[in-house]
Amino acid sequence: MTPAKRKITVLPGDGIGPEVVDSALAIIKATGISVDFEKCEAGARVFQKGIATGIPKETIDSIERNKVVLKGPLETPIGYGNRSANVTLRALFETYGNIRPVRELPGVQTAFTGRALDIVIVRENVEDLYAGIEYMQTPGVAESLKLISREGCEKIVKLAFSYAVAEGRKAVHCATKSNILKLTEGLLQHTFEEIAPEYPQIVSKHILIDNAAHQLAMRPEQFDVIVTTNMNGDILSDLTSGLTGGLGFAPSANIGNDVSIFEAVHGSAPDIAGKNKANPTALILSAAMMLRHLGEGKAANDIEQAVLVSLESGIRTSDMMGTAKPATTSDFTGAVISNLGKTSKLSPPKKYTKVDLPPYHPGVNEVPARSRRLTGFDVYIESTLEPAQLAAGLDESMSSSPLRLEMITNRGAIVFPSSGRRVSLVDHYRCRFVLRDGVTRLGDEEILSLLATLGRSHRWMHVEKLQEFDGEPAYSRSQV
Repeated sequence: MTPAKRKITVLPGDGIGPEVVDSALAIIKATGISVDFEKCEAGARVFQKGIATGIPKETIDSIERNKVVLKGPLETPIGYGNRSANVTLRALFETYGNIRPVRELPGVQTAFTGRALDIVIVRENVEDLYAGIEYMQTPGVAESLKLISREGCEKIVKLAFSYAVAEGRKAVHCATKSNILKLTEGLLQHTFEEIAPEYPQIVSKHILIDNAAHQLAMRPEQFDVIVTTNMNGDILSDLTSGLTGGLGFAPSANIGNDVSIFEAVHGSAPDIAGKNKANPTALILSAAMMLRHLGEGKAANDIEQAVLVSLESGIRTSDMMGTAKPATTSDFTGAVISNLGKTSKLSPPKKYTKVDLPPYHPGVNEVPARSRRLTGFDVYIESTLEPAQLAAGLDESMSSSPLRLEMITNRGAIVFPSSGRRVSLVDHYRCRFVLRDGVTRLGDEEILSLLATLGRSHRWMHVEKLQEFDGEPAYSRSQV
């Protein structure tokens, strides 16, 4: 009995999406592997039908059945939808890891040509500031919550190391801003340092994200795999794409516990849509990543090598520098198909093994604490009072409270007690209350009572408890 063909959900997308997707599908078919494609809608046309997510139920059902997606670029037209369909897909199927490899390509001239760049950015893909949790705390002050979990850090770090092992790579850098954001970015650094010994064959190093950007501009060849948080990874992955020719050559994979989505990272380029001008390289290489994920390693290698051989032969689309007579999308596709089975002279095939994905942990994941202690709270207050006036009123309102006012900050700078530093003030203060000397216990009832008192005189909008876990403060000390 002939085994059923593996089905892949295909989202052609918008603009040049259908052209580059069809190019990749033609090349996959030419390898002779046993797969079927289930084309579905997402993006601009779906938004225009009134579906707020840009993703209809039929598409979601297909993805849930097939577990693997090859996706063209999706648009969010102005005036439709509140959120990108791309972001919705990643959130809906929790594709927690974004993998963006870049490498020097033959004939694609850049400032770094000849330096054999071969770098992978592994980016946490669902947490951080990109969770999109924002508030206007006053009419002139906005807040965004940066949420980093131990669970998210473990998964992305293990994915980065597993990917390095599978590709025979030698080193993983962890890039953070933990010198300033000691709890959020620091959590990724500490998790990385705890997990790294499980992979003794891989050199592990921590690097500050600003230094990583500096070094990528100076000596990018020193990097192999870089793992980082969501927003940092978004920025660095576009930077590394620029080192090797631009987004037209940049494939990517969004890896989840159940569903993985493979896509080019470039946009929909509506100005050249339908003109047979698009460069399909990024989507073709994304398709190769998808096939390797499915266990079709030979076909993946054949496609990658055929792309390299085609570039070595001089074929160029219109976006490649120095092109006198550019090849069409169809020309490029045909060249890659004709070169299947050939081997690049400059970049022979790599040896890959299957990426050992981190296991899925069902239920609510918890980092237990042996002890907890509530020591105070921060409350954010909207006020036009000067800091000393605000402090005097707060002190008066809490004379019978077990808490005392420790400090007031404005945009992170301490403004009470005064240090004499000049600070440009806005109407948004963080007021920190801590236990008075000799008081050992604090409960929610005391905090709620004080908030009720404060609310009679001030607008407050946000409260954060100050806690100790296992005897250690679980909150940041204020900057001067």
